[in-house]
Amino acid sequence: MPIKNLRFVRAGIQWLWWFALAVPPAWAQNTAQSLPSMTLNAGIHVITAEVARTEQQREIGLMFRESMPANHGMLFVFDRPGQQCFWMKNTLLPLDVAFIADNGTIVNTDRMKPRTLDPHCSTQPVRFVLEMNDGWFAKRGIAAGFKLTGPPFSP
Repeated sequence: MPIKNLRFVRAGIQWLWWFALAVPPAWAQNTAQSLPSMTLNAGIHVITAEVARTEQQREIGLMFRESMPANHGMLFVFDRPGQQCFWMKNTLLPLDVAFIADNGTIVNTDRMKPRTLDPHCSTQPVRFVLEMNDGWFAKRGIAAGFKLTGPPFSP
């Protein structure tokens, strides 16, 4: 009798192990996420920004996207200001990133190459980070000190 039970236990463990390997968690799937969006303004430029508020949403970000419309991006919202660092693992698009203070002022920007692990960090503690298509900020003359407007930024 104990040997039969041991076989069932082994079979159950093997099945669980196979299932764990075969079915990755939802966040590990190689698909782009779609999040609610809001409108931000950069002077005369209107931005449609998907908003990543949760840790899981921020971890996935713009990974696995093959394209992004002009003037679209993703706004990452953190609970409290801190040095925010981003990388481009599994991100297929070259992107620009802006690190933004609570009042909407851009602290610093950077350009990020796809599929790299190079860190891109804020130079000051921030709660907001905006990713846009490659060259978006430079093409519009937007740099550190420029102020964005929209719902998340305090007056």
